[in-house]
Amino acid sequence: MNDTFLKACRGEKTDYTPIWMMRQAGRYLPEYQKVRANFTFLELCKTPELCVEVTLQPVDILGVDAAILFSDILIPMEAMGAPLYFHEGRGPIFPEPVRTREALDRLIVPDPELHTGFVMETIRLLRKELKVPLIGFSGAPFTLATYLIEGGSSKVFWETKKMMFTQPDLFHSLMEKITACTSLYLQAQARAGAQALQIFDSWAGVLAPCDFEEFALPYVQKIISDLKATGLPIIYFANNGATLLELSVQSGADVLGLDWRIDIGDAVKVVGNRAVQGNIDPFALMLPKDKLRQRIGNLLHGARNAHGHIFNLGHGIHQFTPPDQAKIAIDAVHELSANHKYR
Repeated sequence: MNDTFLKACRGEKTDYTPIWMMRQAGRYLPEYQKVRANFTFLELCKTPELCVEVTLQPVDILGVDAAILFSDILIPMEAMGAPLYFHEGRGPIFPEPVRTREALDRLIVPDPELHTGFVMETIRLLRKELKVPLIGFSGAPFTLATYLIEGGSSKVFWETKKMMFTQPDLFHSLMEKITACTSLYLQAQARAGAQALQIFDSWAGVLAPCDFEEFALPYVQKIISDLKATGLPIIYFANNGATLLELSVQSGADVLGLDWRIDIGDAVKVVGNRAVQGNIDPFALMLPKDKLRQRIGNLLHGARNAHGHIFNLGHGIHQFTPPDQAKIAIDAVHELSANHKYR
């Protein structure tokens, strides 16, 4: 087992900087497209054998140092009783948004083995195949709530913030139920064999720091507190969250994921004795090879004083990224960090 990723999460000395990429199992890979062509997205997510195949693809093709479970953050929201479908052009759709107490009361806190057992089976199967650590994951409660309240993706989050500011009791009640669901879901992933857990707060950056502290952070803290008993490294990633980093440190996470909007050296100073993950702009993968290697070298140098560093993109890899460019980046991280020129 290549445990370099886990060592970096714990702040232990590593021979080189480990790397994986958010959305590394996905649309940019022709091998994924071949599998996806025969199934809807939800069918793929709910078929363990297929999830295993696409989870393994970037490990085998690109040589990343960790695998992340192929699934979607909204799977447990469907298990709560919120109808869900994926529109090819618009993304996830919840046709029955949760905007009233009645709608909230219809949601359940599901048994993760009973209602999302296919996820746990995928983890169990992957552990038999993988020679790198497996990352399980979930969405963070605030991000999940936005999808339920808005009925899908949003640019301005009108319905979400309207509920926050005009019906705070309802909003907090929804967050409590989502938090209970998410905590159980991640604990089940740990029991199934996940070796690290990442919490994605994709929309945290739409919040002012004071609102993040009141409406989002306490629920992340509750989940991470519940997960401490697993002994697994916990990664918290607040996208567009540079203004929230000092608060994110209070989440209790072992590793803080960083997007590209903050200098990694500045982030290291804020984070202190926690590891960091990130944070190259996903579009920087399109740079010519020499400039990409230079960008990677500069980032490794910026992270040289980190308690631990896992190299990653600042967000998911873009679907039109040539796989060869991703491979150049992965090889460069391994080479440049191993010779300690930039570390």
